Amino acid sequence: MSKKLNKEEILELLKQVRIQGKNANVVKVGVIKDVKAKSDVFGKKIEIDAVIDSPAVHIRKKLEDDITSALAKDFGDVDTKINVKVIIPESEKEKPLKKIKNIIAVASGKGGVGKSTVTANLATSLAQMGFKVAILDTDVYGPSIPLMFGTQGERPRATKVGDKTMIIPVEAHGVKNMSIGYFARPDQAVIWRGSMANSAINQMVFDTDWGELDFMLIDLPPGTGDIQLSVMQTLPVTGAVVVTTPQNVAIVDVKKSIDMFKNPTINVPVLGIVENMSYFTPEECPDNKYYIFGKDGGKYLADDLGVKFLGEIPLVQSVRESGDFGRPAALQENTPTQKAFEDITKNVVTETMKRNETLPPTEKIRISDQAGCSVK
Repeated sequence: MSKKLNKEEILELLKQVRIQGKNANVVKVGVIKDVKAKSDVFGKKIEIDAVIDSPAVHIRKKLEDDITSALAKDFGDVDTKINVKVIIPESEKEKPLKKIKNIIAVASGKGGVGKSTVTANLATSLAQMGFKVAILDTDVYGPSIPLMFGTQGERPRATKVGDKTMIIPVEAHGVKNMSIGYFARPDQAVIWRGSMANSAINQMVFDTDWGELDFMLIDLPPGTGDIQLSVMQTLPVTGAVVVTTPQNVAIVDVKKSIDMFKNPTINVPVLGIVENMSYFTPEECPDNKYYIFGKDGGKYLADDLGVKFLGEIPLVQSVRESGDFGRPAALQENTPTQKAFEDITKNVVTETMKRNETLPPTEKIRISDQAGCSVK
């Protein structure tokens, strides 16, 4: 005859179950948070709340199987429900990131749409408004930020923070920035597999003395691949700004980028879309607009996907020259480009504030050792 359900006996029984990787039972190490048990005409029911510190699917599955087997062995046929929550303890190296209020990913579906240009000018505009700003350049294979800030050839210095040696980010135009471009020659190809690139990004994130920041902008490489996942696994991204040009060949790829952020396993809010190279205005005819790459593609896409259209940037020579000479166009006072970047920046700040008021903080995604992603 099977035993009558009893919470104390259940907890005693669960002391036989061990959590993988720890030399102690699940009760002693605090994995079991609550036990509810009852018997009625429909049978026996046990509900267990448990917490583990690993996102690995196989550890969770083994815990559930071991608990179910232990209970069935002693209590017979019992309806068991196990609620497992994953909580990753904050490591010492992650604590400095608490000083960063907002982390904004600047992304694009394809290369050549001006994502780094938007990142550099958005950061500069934020600094002009009085915010504390930094850029993390994660485009490991084609870093552009050193060139756009006129800091090519500079080398970050080291400093002691407590008992750890940290990197001091390069600063220009009021913006701190860190890039793999500071550790390689401008003409040197970075020939790395994905794991090496991800390791370099981790070092730039955790070994840099960022200080207190209102905004960290992440200049992502184009696409939806390994580095994007690594960044969102490493950092709790507040929201994403997606850059496109008006033509359909860019719009198609931008949809994929937005779909990545909206994927349930990633779940990063999209703050809005920036349309670059919207129209060409000749210097000698400032009132004329020529829509070389099509008209309003970014606006239509934003409406279609239900996200904010943050603004448009004209295709003008000064934007290209500013990037090439290391002085972002947002610093050019009383020009249409400065006004365009200022308006976009105000919209990004507004959308970030709305996001923070209405949504909980974004969690870092947790990638298990099996296929697929899971969220903490």
